Amino acid sequence: MSETIDKIPKTIDPGPVPASEWDFRQAGELVAALQARQICATELLEHTIARIEALDQRFNAVVVRDFDRARDAAKAADAALARGVGKPLLGIPITVKEAFNIAGLPTTWGYPQFWDFVPEEDALIVSRLKEAGAVVVGKTNLPVGLGDFQSYNEIYGTTNNPWDVGRSPGGSSGGSAAALAAGFGSLSIGSDIGGSLRVPAHFCGIYAHKPTFDLVPLRGYNPPSSRPLPGSGDLGVAGPMARCASDLLLALGVIAGPDEAREGAGYRLELPPSRHDNLSEFRVLVIDSHPLMPTSDVVRTAIARLAERIARLGARVAHSSTLLPNLTDSAGLYMKLLAAAKSTSVPVDRYARVEGQAASMTSADRSLQAERTRGTIMSHRDWLVCDAKRRGLQQQWRSLFREWDIVVYPSAAVPAFAHDHSEPIEARHLDINGRAYPYLDVCFTGADPASTCGLPATAVPIDHSSEGLPIGVQIIGPYLEDLTTINFARLLEQEFGGFVRPPGV
Repeated sequence: MSETIDKIPKTIDPGPVPASEWDFRQAGELVAALQARQICATELLEHTIARIEALDQRFNAVVVRDFDRARDAAKAADAALARGVGKPLLGIPITVKEAFNIAGLPTTWGYPQFWDFVPEEDALIVSRLKEAGAVVVGKTNLPVGLGDFQSYNEIYGTTNNPWDVGRSPGGSSGGSAAALAAGFGSLSIGSDIGGSLRVPAHFCGIYAHKPTFDLVPLRGYNPPSSRPLPGSGDLGVAGPMARCASDLLLALGVIAGPDEAREGAGYRLELPPSRHDNLSEFRVLVIDSHPLMPTSDVVRTAIARLAERIARLGARVAHSSTLLPNLTDSAGLYMKLLAAAKSTSVPVDRYARVEGQAASMTSADRSLQAERTRGTIMSHRDWLVCDAKRRGLQQQWRSLFREWDIVVYPSAAVPAFAHDHSEPIEARHLDINGRAYPYLDVCFTGADPASTCGLPATAVPIDHSSEGLPIGVQIIGPYLEDLTTINFARLLEQEFGGFVRPPGV
């Protein structure tokens, strides 16, 4: 392992960092400033490093640090800028979720047994970011096996939410969301199979984009020690996180596109343009709750306020549609597909226990937990049956998006909740309007339907609770119409405001 790597945050306080105009600038603004020589890449990097060293003791977001190599990259960026080189992210400090391979840095996924595993090559996404001129400062924290809506593990410890250090920043891309909210770079890369981009964005008040399935290649995003191969698996995606919508578009333009090892170097994919360029032109379906899981009053109130503001601008807004697929059926299907997708990481002894649990269940038990249990051990034949049902749902969504442009949907039923590391995870509960609901049911329900049907979804902050916690929504759009959801987020930001700096950061 390189001696430049420091996996554990520094414990020596280097003193306060003076407030700077560069603290929370957008990536697009920084690109322009670097090109105009208002600041150099080395200065920008050193300011970012100073912020991390001074503030990250409170948050523990950037848990694998690669400052020496970042300094080399910043010097190279300055030399390129002096030559007049133009690249999309030239000289921009970024962070990357720990789950993505970066040559010379550990990739553990939070598993203690892989604490010293170091891949030899970058994930394809990371290679594209570096080719675009990005300066990788380090990697951000996550839960063990990417399997929680908090971000903690034995190797790196617990990441805290910059809005309230007693609360979760979300998971599994919680370290990236916390880093952005704290001003540790203007871009990060995360992943999402069960809301892992959208929930942290909602909890930390930032932006994130879950791309259309298979739009962003995943080679090099694989459990430690396994071979990085081209392919997409099922449900999971990788996507950008930022403090504004335009930066999502900037980053997506860098990382999206087919894997050359899979499709061939000559293959290209052109996304359709945004359906509209003004909020007043959009047809917006607002869904603020789920038939199987209530949404907290504070989140529903924020969504209602957003709907009213959009309608006042002239947009067509409705709160129901006969074209909306059955969300109860969709949620049950998603739980089975999700459990199946994650089943390869289930240890043999636990798999045997799940088989026993499934055998003891009655066919009448259609709870979300029961569907996850069935999904973990279902046969390939059963998976194909589920996949056929999914294709039916996808057709229903295509029909809906002929009448509506986007769907506004909760990213999560509740704002950021207090840390809870109790085991087993299945025994945890979350409070919604004074009643306890199963933890996994609450968290995963928001991920469906965008995850089930591979639809793009852009997470955007819209409000704050009475406790001052961020509240966001996800903007779900038609298949491959990522530019429509991101542009809608950008228009919301222009009209109503967006990211707000957490108090005391």
